[in-house]
Amino acid sequence: MMDRRDFLKTAAMGIAAAGLAKEAFGAETFYPTKVDAKLFENINRVKDAANKTPLEKTHAPVITAPQEVKAGVPFTVEVSVGENLHVMTAPHWIEYIELRIGNEPAARVDFDSRGYAKPKAVFTVVLGPDLATTGKVTLVANQRCNLHGLWEGSADVKVSA
Repeated sequence: MMDRRDFLKTAAMGIAAAGLAKEAFGAETFYPTKVDAKLFENINRVKDAANKTPLEKTHAPVITAPQEVKAGVPFTVEVSVGENLHVMTAPHWIEYIELRIGNEPAARVDFDSRGYAKPKAVFTVVLGPDLATTGKVTLVANQRCNLHGLWEGSADVKVSA
């Protein structure tokens, strides 16, 4: 015979298990595309620029910026997700694009999961005179796809005084 305490514990565990099963089923229904868990283990980058995979062509950030800029003068940096622009739909979208100057955060744009916006961002950047002493900076763009993880692309820009 089960006492009241054991009954309540068993009932609570059953309710929790049913809730987890329902959530897992709901996730498979909402995200019908199977996810490769390995894409979420590290930062993904293009492995061979001459032979990009279809996934790299639609997920690696592409940075468009001048090859050379003058310190203290604003310039435009465009970051698009993929050379073939990533499709934005309710089950598959880009969460954000962020831009860094080397390791320093510079800007970020967050996207809604409904797919109204295209995964492209334009930033106005000004590099300080202290960066002219090094001669160049590396612009680094990251984007996160809800199904394919974190991706990174970079571009070097010469900086003159």
